[in-house]
Amino acid sequence: MMAMWTIKGNEEKIKWIFFDVGSTLVDESDCYQYRIDEIVMANRMDHEEFVSCVKRCAKENAFPIKAAAQKYGVSVPPWRCELEKLYPCTKELLKRLSEQYHLGIIANQEPGTQSRLENWGIKNDFDVIIASAESGFSKPDLRIFEIALRQAACEPNNAVMVGDRLDNDILPAKQLGMKTVWVRQGFARYQPNSDMPDHTIQTLEEIERIL
Repeated sequence: MMAMWTIKGNEEKIKWIFFDVGSTLVDESDCYQYRIDEIVMANRMDHEEFVSCVKRCAKENAFPIKAAAQKYGVSVPPWRCELEKLYPCTKELLKRLSEQYHLGIIANQEPGTQSRLENWGIKNDFDVIIASAESGFSKPDLRIFEIALRQAACEPNNAVMVGDRLDNDILPAKQLGMKTVWVRQGFARYQPNSDMPDHTIQTLEEIERIL
């Protein structure tokens, strides 16, 4: 079954939906909390003050905790990937979507993305998985999107990019002619409202309302 996507009165045949990983399919809130708590405790900082700085940085920076730490001149503890978990709706949502669309991943990730997806039980839902560590390019570089589209044998206007960052996900996808869905999860919720995305949703599960 090929779904129809309606934008400004025009119908486009959507064949592929590409997803970011962090704060899109995967809830990283515990990872963020760990990093913030460790920084605050190690440097005897005011917790509320540092969190406020992180939120301000999140408006323009894809790595707001690192950006805030730089402002204070302090180091950032290692990322605790074991604290990552799927959003509650992710598994069932992907299964339903995979019945109508081809699904793919375009994400800035450390090595081992496919293994992590497999551990979460969602690897088989994706036909194309492109991660920065393996591809050699990181978002917002257009080349990582082009690699994914090429592997999918898909034209940009037949694809949707779903992600939490305007800068890393939405802008480059729009530049290539892809449709876009901005998910305001994680620190993305602190980015200013924008009319750049074709659709804006507050949680991942809302995507079914616009497909």
